[in-house]
Amino acid sequence: MKFTVKALANGAIQQLEIEAADRRDLERMLSARGLSLVSAESRLGLSFKRPQFSLSLFTQELIALLTAGLSLVESVDTLRQKSDDPLTQQVLGDVLDALQQGKPLSVAMAQQSQHFPELYIATVSSSERTGHLADALRRYHHYDTRLAALRKKIVSALIYPMVIVTIGGGILLFLLFYVIPKFSAIYENMRHLPFAAQLMLEWGRIVAAHGNKIGLGIAMTIAGAIWALRTPAIRNLLLEHFWRLPRLSEYRRLFALARFYRTLSLLLAGGLPVVAAMRLTEPLLPDAMRINLARAREELRSGQPLSTVLSRHHLTTPVAERLLRVSEQSGELAQMSERIAVFCDEELDKAIDLLTRLFEPVLMLCVGTLIGVIVFLLYMPIFELAGNMQ
Repeated sequence: MKFTVKALANGAIQQLEIEAADRRDLERMLSARGLSLVSAESRLGLSFKRPQFSLSLFTQELIALLTAGLSLVESVDTLRQKSDDPLTQQVLGDVLDALQQGKPLSVAMAQQSQHFPELYIATVSSSERTGHLADALRRYHHYDTRLAALRKKIVSALIYPMVIVTIGGGILLFLLFYVIPKFSAIYENMRHLPFAAQLMLEWGRIVAAHGNKIGLGIAMTIAGAIWALRTPAIRNLLLEHFWRLPRLSEYRRLFALARFYRTLSLLLAGGLPVVAAMRLTEPLLPDAMRINLARAREELRSGQPLSTVLSRHHLTTPVAERLLRVSEQSGELAQMSERIAVFCDEELDKAIDLLTRLFEPVLMLCVGTLIGVIVFLLYMPIFELAGNMQ
């Protein structure tokens, strides 16, 4: 919710626009910035999309400024001043205030946890021990870019089938609610109609008598489906059943392993211990793999080898297990984890390519068959009548 705020600072009244969940959250944010609330007016606005802090852009610009030689406080202040987005100004203003109070950057970001993910904060925190913040941010940006590319590839593979289903569904509705009733009017005064013509005639009568109710029912069904997909509990339940389909469970596992090993590589390169890094990767995994990872962490604490533990709990592939054994001897676990993620990406690319090549023609065949059957039923009575006349 956006608030138009009048606040008192150093004896002067300031007017601000601040995003906050509610009035209590607004007062907390003003207090953190050393401001006293005078008045606040909420504005709902007309935007259906909630404003979001652009973490990727902030990371890239911060890397550039730090590499150019600016201090951390100067860099954050520069980014705050150049931004035209009220939310970005607010977030960076709060971070800057915390830095000027002597707090570490990771602590300042942890106070803005709704905008900075836990993994990002952990990356920054690990860099504070070594003093190489720009390098740590560069690794995170590379990690985020690779994950975004992987998500984009999966979404792109789903777009074409969704377009086919949408267009095919629209054509079917047009045939059912416009074309068939028109044809049924042609057959209405005929006698000795074929069975297909009788079906169309009956459907035409149903549409003429109850078309509005049927249309309303279809609209409510679509609206209910959209509502169900937007409800987290129902969406998660549907996704669980979806991922149980043949082959899809393996693709999901590959995607989860790619995220797991890439995140593990990022955290290990920042200097975190293996057990702590694995704890931070848990939220990225499906429930079953999350439970296995928790068990693996407990066994790691007892001193068992990493490759053996992860293999026992089905958190590796054959290639990954061999690379982990090599890393245990060489001590290059971070680099090997990145290589494992690359191998998982390649396997997932092959799987997505194979799935789309097989699924798209089958989907087109099914939609085309449904449309073809309806068109055939429309014209078959005419062909039969023409044959009888001859």
